[in-house]
Amino acid sequence: MNDTTRIGCVNFLNTRPLIEGLDALAGVELHQAVPSKLVGLLERDEADVVLVSVIDAARSTVPLAVVPAGMIGCDGPTLTVRLYSQVPIDRVTAVHADTDSHTSVVLCRLMLAELHGLKPNIIDYDARERMPLAQAADRAGGEPEDPILEGGGWPETMLLIGDKVVTDSPPAVRYPFQADLGELWKEHTGLPFVYAVWMCRRDRAKDPRVRRAATLLDRQRRHNRTRIDQIVTDRSPEHRWPADLARRYIGQCLRFEFDEPARRAAALFIERCRAGDLAKTDELIIADDTLAPA
Repeated sequence: MNDTTRIGCVNFLNTRPLIEGLDALAGVELHQAVPSKLVGLLERDEADVVLVSVIDAARSTVPLAVVPAGMIGCDGPTLTVRLYSQVPIDRVTAVHADTDSHTSVVLCRLMLAELHGLKPNIIDYDARERMPLAQAADRAGGEPEDPILEGGGWPETMLLIGDKVVTDSPPAVRYPFQADLGELWKEHTGLPFVYAVWMCRRDRAKDPRVRRAATLLDRQRRHNRTRIDQIVTDRSPEHRWPADLARRYIGQCLRFEFDEPARRAAALFIERCRAGDLAKTDELIIADDTLAPA
């Protein structure tokens, strides 16, 4: 039997308090991808525990369960999940949405619907190349789908997530109207928001490698919580973040413990998504005591 513990994760600055040091542990194999690609590792059984986007868990083709050893969340402003608009937010008709995080896109749709009664057209957007995905795929020939964006222009309204909000942010003068989606959710519900949480396949919940991963991840998160300054010093340059901003982001904006408020927040988000026809699942297992760290 292969004793290697396979862990799927994101290589953003916001995951460093969860994964810092894991790559130095014997018997641990890290698989890195953008958030929207990670659930596939569980669906194909290519990883034992994965940091899965909440909405991807709700839409998964296989039943998943939470490994309560950590999460990526916020309790107020997120900083790196941001809506930029050239028109007032309550007049948005279309959003060019960064596809790196499906949960952030659905949160955007939910907030625009519940706060402003809007159902804007969502256009999949390659935020790195600054063009719609369909246009990027067809760029070698034919007419562009959106001539306004040909040449890497900026769309009227754009959802941007991850390190790009800091390292490749759009010119502020172009976007006088902006919204932090974590802040909107907090003001609207009074709860924190959960973007992603460690998960496994439900049929693998009692697998020794999953239980070992739960223990390792919980221990590493607790250890890393005591060395945030060192993590910022070591990692902010490679992610191209100013150290002071990185320290505030990791130390103040983000939450990493999947506690009771986080469980209630994740459950509420899925409930609201189902009501708004944004998630088809009938059930999302938010907590499973069999997966508590050994």
